[in-house]
Formats: sequence, C-alpha cells, structure tokens
Amino acid sequence: MTTTTEQPQDMPQHVRSTHDVNAMPPLGRAVPLGIQHVLAMFVGNVTVPIIIAGAADLPADQTAFMIQAAMFVAGVATLLQSLGLGPIGARLPIVMGTSFGFVPVLIPIAVGMGLPAVLGAALCGGIAMALVGLLLPWFRFLFPPVVTGTFVIMLGVLLMPVGFAYIGGGFGAPDFGAPHHLALAALVFAVTLGLHQYGRGIWSEAAPLAGLLAGYGAAILFGYVEFGKIGSAEWISLPSPFAIGLEFHLAAIVPVVLLALVTCAESIGDIVGTTAGGMNREPTKKELSGGVMADGIASIFAAIFNAFPQISFSQNVGMVALTGVVSRYVVAIGGGFLLLAGLLPKLGAIISSIPNAVLGGAVLIMFGMIASAGIKMLSGVDFNKRNMVVIGVSLAVAIGLPAQEGLYANLSTNMQAVIESGLIPGAITAIVLNLILPKSEHAMRDSI
Repeated sequence: MTTTTEQPQDMPQHVRSTHDVNAMPPLGRAVPLGIQHVLAMFVGNVTVPIIIAGAADLPADQTAFMIQAAMFVAGVATLLQSLGLGPIGARLPIVMGTSFGFVPVLIPIAVGMGLPAVLGAALCGGIAMALVGLLLPWFRFLFPPVVTGTFVIMLGVLLMPVGFAYIGGGFGAPDFGAPHHLALAALVFAVTLGLHQYGRGIWSEAAPLAGLLAGYGAAILFGYVEFGKIGSAEWISLPSPFAIGLEFHLAAIVPVVLLALVTCAESIGDIVGTTAGGMNREPTKKELSGGVMADGIASIFAAIFNAFPQISFSQNVGMVALTGVVSRYVVAIGGGFLLLAGLLPKLGAIISSIPNAVLGGAVLIMFGMIASAGIKMLSGVDFNKRNMVVIGVSLAVAIGLPAQEGLYANLSTNMQAVIESGLIPGAITAIVLNLILPKSEHAMRDSI
C-alpha cells in the first residue's frame, strides 16, 4: 500500500487543495464541504442526550440544554482532532461526536444514580482513553493491516442496518417504512450518486450535500418538516461548565472505564479507515496516538461541559472515501459550524429538522464506502490460510453474535452492552487470533 496521497499534476490547484490533508482550499469551496461533513452525523450526535434524558425522565428545558452541550462539545472536539494541540489530535479529517457505544451503560447509571454520576464516570473513562492513546505507540504491533482492515470492514457492515433504519424514517418511527420516507431517501440517493459519478470538481465533492439539500427541499415542499421547534428555539445559549455537576461512584466508574478501553478499538478503526479511504495509506504512529488521545481529552472536556463521551464518527469515514476530500481544514470548518450550532439554538433546530429518511439516502452510500475502504486495505494483505481465518472468524463474531441475544442473555448488563456493539467482540477476536495463530516469515515481515 502506498504511503502518499495521489495528486495528479494536471488537476487544478483549487481542486488539489481538497485532496491534500494539510492544504486550505478557498473558502467558497471549503465552507460547503465542511458543512457537508457534519450534516451526516448531526442527528446521531444529538440523539444520545435525548435518549438518556428520556430514560432519566428529565424536564424539557434540561433536555434542550444537554442537546446544545452535545453540539458545542462536538464542535470543540472536532477542532481539537483535526487541527491538533501539541501531541493531541490526529490532524486528519475526522469529525467527532457523542458515542452511541456508551448509551446502554450510561442509562442505568442515569436512572439509578443520577446525571452527575454519569458525567463523573464519563470523565474517568476519558482519562482512560487518553492514557491508551499516550501508550499506543508501544502497542502498535497489535494492529497490523489484516487486523485494521478487518476493523474497517466491520464498521461499514455493522452500520448498514442503521442506514436502512434511517431510510425507513428512523428508529421507532410510528410510520416506519411509509412510502414518503422511501421516496425521500431514494431522491437523496439518486442525486448523491449521480453527482458523485458524473459531476466534476465541486459538484462531485459536494454530492452528499447536494443530495441532502434536494431531499430537504422536497420534504419542505410536501410538508414533512416540522418548523415548530425552530420558532421556539432561543437565539443564543452560552455553555455552562459543571452545570449538572460531577459525582464519582465506583459502581459507575468501573463499567464506563472498561467500555472506554475497548472503545479505543473503534477509534483506531475510524482513523485507519480515514487514511485508507481518503489517502490510500495507513496512519502513522503519531496520528493513531494523537487521535485516541484526542478522544480521551474531548471526553473529559465533555463531562465538564455537561455532555457524554466523544469519539470519531464512522459516518465521516464514508464521507472521506466517497468524496475524496481529505483537507483537515475543511473538517475544522465543519467543527466550527457545530460549535456555532451549540451556541445558536435556532441553527441547531434547523439542522435537527432534517427528516431521518433524507439523511438515510446519503449515509447508506457512506456506510458502504466504509466497507469498501476496508476491502481496499486488505487488498495488500497476503490471503493465506492464517489471515483468512483472522478475517473470517472476526467478521463472523462481529455480525453473528449480536444477532443471537439468547447466547449472552445471562451475562451482566455491561457485558451485554459490549457484545451488542458487534465491533468490540469482533475487534478483540481479530487481535487475539492475530497474536496466537502461527506466522510464516513472510507474514511477519508484512506486519512490521
């Protein structure tokens, strides 16, 4: 696998700038592309506080406060990850947001001990993630191409059902699968795919944004967008650290820290998928270490500012692979847009009003592109019987085990949450098999 991004010399400079991780494109090009990066993850980012607030039976005003906190923190975290601060941050086109993986663990803590206990445990989890990132260069041998490529395929495959859930109208939608949901998703899918394949320059790069705008416009035209929340939203909402408070309970800290440690595998998969799909190379040790450290530091910051653990959003891996836009400054602009959405509730309400089906038409392509990026990574791996076992068994565990809940129904709630993710047991399987299965000399040289 090559280690540099291909930059055709006959490509105009303003186009090449979006395909260079360290280049800043013209603002007229960078701003819409930056907004495009965050739109696909916006709903997912605000869904986590809505779910936890609902489980804890919080009043509407506190739920709205937590939604704003989630957007503000995601913006700051994205800026930290893409621009970097000292050794912290991958300095890659990575969008950050609230992690869904912690929800099954955080809900019982919120119900039984309260939100301050949730945030205290989340802060400890962030410290654990930051330490993993700091020590990651010493453990890089655990993640050769056969393992990281399998990680990325898992990400794409496990997210595909989520994409179809969006297409149907979203999880729990009373009219799930209604014709208008399918029609909106089909419109977005067609516009995105058509522009991506047949468009040139900015039209190809901004294909997902154009698809989303077309779908949103159609949804407004046919009356499928609710404007009530936009009108009632405030204009400005400033962040307030420690507004909810922090409490530290060992019973809450232990499961969150353990989950934080295994969630680092997901972060590594996202970083590897970003460089493979957009730059045709593997990440450097510095990028991996800084990226995981940024997850941890961002999660600590989130706990202070009344939000939940942060992690790189897998949707963005698909966006990078789909558009080829890898400028980290483009993503930083998207992070700034998220930050503004956290400070300007009306802007956040407008983005939140995008129907799930509209998002589904775009993210389905992105999730498929994540899996494609993983396959591309594995193309440089020797498909001997050893590596085929690593890949095959890991995918079988990641996809098959969560589908049979009865196999782990008697385990603790925390263990069930880890298994249900699919990615965590699959990632652990890949790492363990890679360590214990015998290697030939040729395979050992490839993994160095």
